[in-house]
Amino acid sequence: MGPTLINNLPAHVLLVHVVVVLVPLTALALVICAAWPAGARRLGLALPVLALVTLASVPLTSHAGEWLERHVDSDPLVRAHARLGDGLLPWALGLFVLAAALWWVVRRRATAEAEPRGAAVAVTAPLRATAIVLSLIVGAGAVVQTYRIGDSGAKAAWHDGYSATATSHDKG
Repeated sequence: MGPTLINNLPAHVLLVHVVVVLVPLTALALVICAAWPAGARRLGLALPVLALVTLASVPLTSHAGEWLERHVDSDPLVRAHARLGDGLLPWALGLFVLAAALWWVVRRRATAEAEPRGAAVAVTAPLRATAIVLSLIVGAGAVVQTYRIGDSGAKAAWHDGYSATATSHDKG
């Protein structure tokens, strides 16, 4: 499904950085566009494209993580991390669906306003409030889940790989 090694390094440890950047960025852009229609018009197709790239990055990273899980010693922390990682795809899908819906409504409204006798798509206050609330919920959920996954992955990778006190190194 995707790369498992990049330059002889496990692809998962590189791909997670894509997810860690794109999920919060997409969530922030979604909330801004839901709350600020001019921002949504200005971003245009970039918002759903960003959300689509974010969505695609999640299974690629998960696939690489599953490969890595089979190539490290069995550990409860690794299993917990993998379990949490499986929960990000629905959040990323939610970001994409909301971004695409928001883009469609904004585009349709702009098209209707441009026509001489076009009836503009009514974006009522309740509809707008619903879009903002859904964007906040899905955006926050996606970011929190990304944080939880990253935290568990860091614990799995580093739980016994460093010393709390500085070690002395030979100089020379």
